[in-house]
Amino acid sequence: MGFEPNDVDWPDGDASENQHDVIIVGAGVSGVCLAAKLRRLGIGYRVFEKNAEVGGTWFENRYPGCGVDTPNHFYSYSFAPNSEWKHFFSPRDELQTYVEDCATAFGIRDRIEFDTAVTSASWDPDSSRWNVTVRGPDGIERVETAAVFVSASGHFNQPTVAEFPGQSEFAGEIFHTARWPDNANLAGKRVGIIGTGASSMQVVPTIASEVDSLTIFQRTPQWARPIPEYNLPVVTESQWLFDNVPYYDRWYRFAQFWRYGDGLLRFLKKDPSWEHPDRSLNRINERHRVEMADYIAEKLSDRPDLIDKCTPTYPPFGKRILIDNGWFDTLCEPHVELVTDGIDHFTPTGCVTADGVAHELDVMIMATGFTVTNLAARLNVTGRNGRRLADDWAHENPTAHLGITVPEFPNFFVMYGPNTNMGHGGSGIWLAETQTHYITKCIVNMADEGVETVEVRPEVRRAYTERIDEMHEQLIWTHEGTRTYYRNQFGKVRSPMPFRLVDYWLMTREPDFDDFIVTAIESKAAAEPDVVAS
Repeated sequence: MGFEPNDVDWPDGDASENQHDVIIVGAGVSGVCLAAKLRRLGIGYRVFEKNAEVGGTWFENRYPGCGVDTPNHFYSYSFAPNSEWKHFFSPRDELQTYVEDCATAFGIRDRIEFDTAVTSASWDPDSSRWNVTVRGPDGIERVETAAVFVSASGHFNQPTVAEFPGQSEFAGEIFHTARWPDNANLAGKRVGIIGTGASSMQVVPTIASEVDSLTIFQRTPQWARPIPEYNLPVVTESQWLFDNVPYYDRWYRFAQFWRYGDGLLRFLKKDPSWEHPDRSLNRINERHRVEMADYIAEKLSDRPDLIDKCTPTYPPFGKRILIDNGWFDTLCEPHVELVTDGIDHFTPTGCVTADGVAHELDVMIMATGFTVTNLAARLNVTGRNGRRLADDWAHENPTAHLGITVPEFPNFFVMYGPNTNMGHGGSGIWLAETQTHYITKCIVNMADEGVETVEVRPEVRRAYTERIDEMHEQLIWTHEGTRTYYRNQFGKVRSPMPFRLVDYWLMTREPDFDDFIVTAIESKAAAEPDVVAS
């Protein structure tokens, strides 16, 4: 609701004693948020962004129909409310414009180097600084240094591209939804699309009317529901309320958070006495299943052959609930085919599925999602004693205290890290604000207390991870019938958080320096540089 002050301030109002500067990787919604708050505090920072503009995933994903699946009145910074949203669920272009406008309004553009990728980062114990190697648009690498290093590269940064036998022989076009060509022309073509997740459900209804044929290759059906507001514009009467009624915008924002977030989580817990654990978790989850199954059956009543293909067998919310944006109506179109047999191999003119059927195609679109298990490890980060983050997070098992800090990586913070995805609903921008608060509070406290380095204790991360695992054992994402990228090869859930949003908000309000190995600035030249000074 905004009654609690959300900004971090200097205890004495003076930033002159701060000796910490910051390098941020990425200018998506997290990087922009952190840069804005560092600028407000007067802390030196630089942002390196591999793309030509801010926005992150919203800059990169520009496929037809791309948009947010949570209400944009809370998919926005609390300190930069937008009273001019044209839709309740904004399309991609409107969201990208919002992030661009925020970067300009916050005055951070002069500190962002675009078309500049971070290729590696290593901790220098002698200087207690990070050496960060960047490659600019000219292709030349150089090393920059900073006291604090922050990865704001996020979850949805590296597309997962499926590989099939014979794929290189296909004479048509193949591209991922996150790499949609600017000159893509699908008119009159035979188009295939692999996947039936969020991206596919947005693409398919948008392109169906222009293609000659559309073949959808499905591995797992998805639960989807109608949202009446999804395609509705913000009408004049609603806009008047946002503009004129005190606190209405905050109340509406809170109501959406509850409806699409914390109000749902309590229904995603396993009831050990529930009599149908194979198909649902509890009485309310069963009610959701019945409602959505009935909806699917109704939408496909003229195509009964599709009902079983489109009705999931896993409990609702085992994967993120999707929004029916005309998906089921499109499946009923005569030139649209849903294929549930897996692709066996490609040919020069299309592909052949496991049942031996050849599908003639001109274009294949991969709506196959993203690789979310390596996260910041893809940046080639090396911490204290030569410890590589890729090794620490090996075997699809990334862990971090609060999803933010990792042992043996001093003054290193991760935004949108392990177990901070909001599987039960929420806003990535809200998450960016909570983590920005935690990181800036750490830096301010370090300067105020004369601290040079902070490094989370191994036992603190271990205890936090054990708590995460225990809580997830009671939640839907460990259900045996659910296949999801949320869970790694060992069955551990490493993407969504098990907490309510309000719990995580409280957990990130004030860093506890007892959780860290803390080294004072004056101890740098001491004989034992790792001595704890608090």
